[in-house]
Amino acid sequence: MTKHIDYASQEAWIKAWRFAAVAHAQQKFPGTEMPYLVHLGMVGMELLAAHAQEPIDGIGVAMTCAILHDAMEDQEVAHATLVAEFGPAVADGVAALSKAPGLSKADAMADSLARIVQQPKGIWCVKLADRICNLEAPPHYWPPEKVSAYGKEACLILDTLGAAHGYLAQRLAAKIAAYPG
Repeated sequence: MTKHIDYASQEAWIKAWRFAAVAHAQQKFPGTEMPYLVHLGMVGMELLAAHAQEPIDGIGVAMTCAILHDAMEDQEVAHATLVAEFGPAVADGVAALSKAPGLSKADAMADSLARIVQQPKGIWCVKLADRICNLEAPPHYWPPEKVSAYGKEACLILDTLGAAHGYLAQRLAAKIAAYPG
């Protein structure tokens, strides 16, 4: 049996990757000289690996959102721009994954999670994959209280979104257990 290849999704991913490369051109992966695209690629690979283990409904939109998930928050790309380029499902997914400016860190995460749970489960999976990728060793310059808070925030993400995908929930739980916070 031959697997169906969704060429429309593949083309959208390539378009999103090019868009992200321009949007994040000057941004570096925190604490390194690597281009920020490294993080976006890691999140996408985590999502595709999870999809191979346990199918993610709407993987096309989810993967496009994974590639673009920081465009609004980090690069101030407008929602309307994402709608015009990638459609409302992607733009709304990226908007939900973006923390609202002007809120405290805790309020911004709670607000984002409240918006994510209104989205299809594929968008939940993007947030799970993002936090999995972010739970590497914390930057050496983070004080212990920030490391601890980041680990607790990961637990909140897992508690809120873990039901979306068993494999990603297990991966995140393992990352939290190994995290120094």
